[in-house]
Amino acid sequence: MSPQNVYDAVEYPGFPYAHTHPDQLAVMSLLYGLEPAPVAGCRVLEVACNEGANIIPMAYAIPGAEFVGFDLAPECIARGQARVRELGLKNIRIFQADLLKVGPELGEFDYIIAHGLYAWVPEPVRDRLLALCGELLKPNGVAFVSYNALPGSHLRQMFREMMVFRTQGIIDPEEQIKTGIEFIAALAETRKEGDVYKTLFEEHLKRLRVKNWNAVYHDDFSPVYHPVYFSQFIEHAAKHGLQYLTEAELVVPTDPCFRAGFQSVIQSVSADMLAQEQMLDFARMRMYRETLLCRAHHPLKRRFPPDSFHRLRFASSAVSEPGEEASSRFYTLTGGKKFHCTHPATIAIMEKLVAAWPHTLSYDNLMPTLEEHGLTQPDQAAMLLLQLAITQMIELHAWNPPLASGISDRPRATATSRLDTGTRDSTATLWHTQVDLSDPIGRHCLQLLDGTRNRAALLEALKARFPETPVEELEQRMEPNLRFVYRAGLLEG
Repeated sequence: MSPQNVYDAVEYPGFPYAHTHPDQLAVMSLLYGLEPAPVAGCRVLEVACNEGANIIPMAYAIPGAEFVGFDLAPECIARGQARVRELGLKNIRIFQADLLKVGPELGEFDYIIAHGLYAWVPEPVRDRLLALCGELLKPNGVAFVSYNALPGSHLRQMFREMMVFRTQGIIDPEEQIKTGIEFIAALAETRKEGDVYKTLFEEHLKRLRVKNWNAVYHDDFSPVYHPVYFSQFIEHAAKHGLQYLTEAELVVPTDPCFRAGFQSVIQSVSADMLAQEQMLDFARMRMYRETLLCRAHHPLKRRFPPDSFHRLRFASSAVSEPGEEASSRFYTLTGGKKFHCTHPATIAIMEKLVAAWPHTLSYDNLMPTLEEHGLTQPDQAAMLLLQLAITQMIELHAWNPPLASGISDRPRATATSRLDTGTRDSTATLWHTQVDLSDPIGRHCLQLLDGTRNRAALLEALKARFPETPVEELEQRMEPNLRFVYRAGLLEG
């Protein structure tokens, strides 16, 4: 199977990747002292865009921005172009092209996205990708490049080689995946309980079994797989006039970079920030990175200047509940993580943001609350907000999507989500996150939200679609379904 048609023969699942959104790229740029392009009017390129599942929802949500995407697989592009036509979008162009053959004719971009490409293509293509970023990024532009990293990917490479060896001669992709996974499981069974090697096998099996099989085929059976050390990637980027900005996501509290003892170790080895970052990857056993690059001439601010927070917006999708004491609160985050909070300033900020969700609040909106709790200095306020962002209790934003202000009499869901409900059980929200729509009644309810139906009309349509479901159940589920859609960021203004 040739590289050009392998993605047509076995479709790679497309999803919205929140960290690639211009909103998030702008946030990280602001935190490091850059002057990123305003999200509402930016120009974005996605290299290897597949069928456009990532940039089409962006184009829908940001009508004043311009989006360009290309991919080598013609059938993927044809599906994406059909979706663009169905949505009637005029601010996006996706087309079939070879990365080795595109260049300045595309124009300059504020943001360039290359997700899931660098580690799976030959060296000339990897080099051309970074060269293109160097050629097409605007002076304050940012490039997002994800790649499999070492040393952690040594483990993945080991299991990959085992599966590739076992499946030699098998042509059918589904049989290849099934046989490869069964082989890893059989090898795991040969080891005793508590054996380190058995633990490695079992952890890898968990990853394979929950992953989409088409993604397993492309990620674990690809003829090209080239993970790199962070230091190697940054050296490669530097050859094309690019420097390391940061990662696309703030480091989590459990990261080794927050351990004072280890910090003193790496600082004694080198004062160079990039060398320290590589040493942290050794401690992390890091397998994957989402690295942001910018032009090499920028002097960056590595300590998050407090005034950068004045230009951000803040949000929290957490659910608030009474805590163990009268003055405390529990906050449950998306994904189920739960925090018990007793800090008065944190509770005050969280309650404001929770009440505002799915909308954001500005720094000025929060400042009176911060001052009421003694955080009168910009660095104090910035430190609290940064800590909340690192623990993922709040989100940082540089843009507001066109969300509905509430659940109206005739609610309207995004056209992208209504289109998705016909073919899949998930969709992209206006915040560019992915939301599950596996419940048939909830999914059909969303499909009906075109702004023409009130509650009575929605109920009649649901009764016609689900005649065997008791009317009382459909009525009882109506408002919870609408609240879910609203909180998910799927209702537009």
